[in-house]
Amino acid sequence: MEQLVQSRWRHRSKIGLAGVALAALLASSFSASASFAADQELIVNGGFESGTANWIVNNGNATDGGTLATTPDATTGAAAALITGRLTTGSGPMQDLTGKVQAGQTYTIKARIKYENAASPATKQFFATMHYGGGTYTNLASVTATKGEWATLSANFTIPSTQSVGTARLFFETPWASTSTAAGAPATHLMDFKVDDVSLVGAPPPPAPSKTIEVVGKNPGEHNPVISHKFGADAFGFVDNGRVYIYMTNDTQGYAPDPTTGISPQINYGSINQITVISSEDLVNWTDHGEIQVAGPNGIAPFTSNSWAPGMAKKTINGVDKYFLYYANGGGSSNVLTGTSPIGPWVSERTSTLINSSTPGVQGVNWLFDPAPLVDDDGQGYLYFGGGPASTSFPAAERFNNPKNIRAIKLGDDMISTVGEAVVVDAPVAFEASQVFEREGKYYLSYSSHFGGSDFGGNQTALPGYPGGGQIGYMMSDDPMVWDKSTYQGVLFPNQGQFFGAGTGGNNHQSVFELDGKYYFTYHAPTLNKRINGNTTQGYRSTHIQELTFNEDGTIQQVVGDYVGPDQIKNLDPYSVLEAETIAYQQGLATKKIDGGSTQFGTNAPNLVLDDVDNGDWTSLSAVDFGDTGAGSVTAKVKALVAGGKIEVRLDDRTSAVVASVDVDSPVGEWGEVSTGLEGVTGVHDVYFTFTGPTGQNLAEVDTWSFTEADAAPVLDVVATAGSRCVAGKALLTVQVTNNDAVPVKLMIDSAYGSKTIATVAPTKNGSHAFTTRLASLPAGEVTVTASATVDGQPVSTVVPASYDAKPCG
Repeated sequence: MEQLVQSRWRHRSKIGLAGVALAALLASSFSASASFAADQELIVNGGFESGTANWIVNNGNATDGGTLATTPDATTGAAAALITGRLTTGSGPMQDLTGKVQAGQTYTIKARIKYENAASPATKQFFATMHYGGGTYTNLASVTATKGEWATLSANFTIPSTQSVGTARLFFETPWASTSTAAGAPATHLMDFKVDDVSLVGAPPPPAPSKTIEVVGKNPGEHNPVISHKFGADAFGFVDNGRVYIYMTNDTQGYAPDPTTGISPQINYGSINQITVISSEDLVNWTDHGEIQVAGPNGIAPFTSNSWAPGMAKKTINGVDKYFLYYANGGGSSNVLTGTSPIGPWVSERTSTLINSSTPGVQGVNWLFDPAPLVDDDGQGYLYFGGGPASTSFPAAERFNNPKNIRAIKLGDDMISTVGEAVVVDAPVAFEASQVFEREGKYYLSYSSHFGGSDFGGNQTALPGYPGGGQIGYMMSDDPMVWDKSTYQGVLFPNQGQFFGAGTGGNNHQSVFELDGKYYFTYHAPTLNKRINGNTTQGYRSTHIQELTFNEDGTIQQVVGDYVGPDQIKNLDPYSVLEAETIAYQQGLATKKIDGGSTQFGTNAPNLVLDDVDNGDWTSLSAVDFGDTGAGSVTAKVKALVAGGKIEVRLDDRTSAVVASVDVDSPVGEWGEVSTGLEGVTGVHDVYFTFTGPTGQNLAEVDTWSFTEADAAPVLDVVATAGSRCVAGKALLTVQVTNNDAVPVKLMIDSAYGSKTIATVAPTKNGSHAFTTRLASLPAGEVTVTASATVDGQPVSTVVPASYDAKPCG
């Protein structure tokens, strides 16, 4: 039996499994073509002997909720799960099995369930249900329990071969009833219940497909997309102590390219619960700080399911700098984490979402997401959020042109609460992605525009000057809480498809940050996805940056998107430890987090390494300034995974001559440092590291690079002075050189009026010469003294200039 059940937030495909229908379903499931999996337990902590670890209350719908704890009333062992305070029939214990189950495989599920509420019916049906993301829910098994007795739920089921398992969340529930019906009869629909001995046995989890991007996704010399070894969208730029940190929706999380075709399934936003962080001091060399596990059962805020569209702010509270990372929990709410630095560590000071349907002033806003913070100069915090379809109470033309779907609200002093009521941001043709920055006393709010359609009044025409579909519009105001439609200024950025062609359209999400006195604009485009798969992209987006310029009246010059990107604003200093996951350009590499802190960013910062290092893969650093003295050696901290690996160092081009070759000869499987000398590496160069070794094997993991400065050439300690005097009405140029060194020196004195060689000047002695100029008036000038000697068997030469003033003798 199959029925379709609709609730406010989801459409369920329910398969009832009681009685005859259960027998029929099992009979079809166990046909000759069924695929049975090898036995492996996929549930973690199914007996709840580790408390509620790996379990949360199901939150597939915004209205779901309850309290999950343990009870000593267990069928086996010392504990079972107890769910109380259920808000919906779907509120029950849930474990995320994403990545563990496979389409086409058959599994065995077992659990024990018990309820005891005195006012509840004598018997009650319970389901084990799988949520496959979005509105797809399938009942896997059911049992009708008798009040006060443990019931056994047990069934075999096969996941259809066509079912997407990019999200797979197992939970326990009672039969569906609407929220109002359930609330009206809680003893019937929302009773407390206990669960114990949960088991799901089946095929071992499939090996994760390689996410490594093998193409050159960012061409040397181009600065967009900002990184090419992973994806990232909805970028928010935040500057702290001269370094810009970019926080992004982790589009890479669901990226799973087919090993044969190289094409990944379409992106599944519902499975994204991590935020990616990168940073740079120069806008070209970007350090990968990895992902923050924000949401989901193992997240910092496990009461949230998703983490999209992050925003970042900093505020000093009680003398302590605190960092606040805001994010969208899907479309229904937004939340915030608190950190001690821009890269964490992070905690959740809240146990419920910051912005939700109970926030004052949000009525009429369908999507309570895309939170973007602003901390003003006076310390007051603000949050901008919202988007989605316009209210159906508006006339059609107003729904299109002025949907009033974005809100602004003041944040509390603690930055994790709100104050007062949210106000309307009347942004023309608004869709989502509001963000505000301040410049010279003016506030700028930018946002992404909608594409029309039935959600926005149907076939309507935008008012003159209003944005077209998928563009970035902007507004200017004197007050961060006043955004009526008169503050609209125009289109800040056309749709990215205009610049990057087929396969790169769609909506966008932007931010603006200031670094070293200039303003920069972030946006995203599936350009890396396009370079992998051509014009047919799958929605995996990459962050781009362009410089933002202003007119004299403060309005913004429209941004043009390109691959060139911003200029590198400073050279890279090589004479300190550099994380190897700092990358300008690369091919074929991945990064991963390892235990311990970062050498460059501190013990509390996450530490990443280069991974999936194959023969021929390479990485690089842009505009490295080795100075006049130059580098004397290069060192890599590596963990060799096979014998015979090398790292070749090149300058300015990945195919140029090798200037050094580092043998990765540390013990296999152990971390160690490998080094080699460098000669003649001076000035500013791009540096390329190419890995060589046995083909088809992961050669090494690389943690850090470091260069040591070459020893400065010996300098002879000589002092030269130049002067002049008049003799018979003509100027005479005089030069004296004092040898303060411990060895005799030879002198060559060069002037505009001749040269003089002095064969030897002993230590502490002087050498001098007078040049006849035959001039009645000597102009100012300079002589050059070259001192040479032999020091420790090596020739040494030092050039010393000496200037002199003009001298009239007429």
